[in-house]
Amino acid sequence: MKMKNAILSGIIIGVVSVLWVIIMHYAGINPENVKESDNRWLEYTSVIIPIIGLYLGIRGFKNRNNNSLTFFEGVFEGFKIMAISGLIAGAFSSLYFSFLNIEFSSDYMERIFGAAIIGFLVTLASSLLLMTKPKQL
Repeated sequence: MKMKNAILSGIIIGVVSVLWVIIMHYAGINPENVKESDNRWLEYTSVIIPIIGLYLGIRGFKNRNNNSLTFFEGVFEGFKIMAISGLIAGAFSSLYFSFLNIEFSSDYMERIFGAAIIGFLVTLASSLLLMTKPKQL
């Protein structure tokens, strides 16, 4: 099954992201008070989760594909991983915000857009680093 790697990697990134939000919540850092907190830097460490997850997911695809990867195969695999992890994180976010009775704000929408851009850039970089057939770029 060609989607097995993307599904597994996407689930791992999504679940770890959800756990990170829960940890941040119990640490007292949530969407309502993050701007007032001295620990705002902790929020930015969450970027590490998709960076590592996407790289390892694309590398896992390469390893399962006889150690062969073209640039576009890596990009496509990265998009599949991002879509699955995004669905999990998005579903949790809607539950989290409804639990806290907070409306989606423009700040949150900006974060989602920023996460998508970071995921896209990480996918491009990982695909470039891991590709084995540079002539097929």
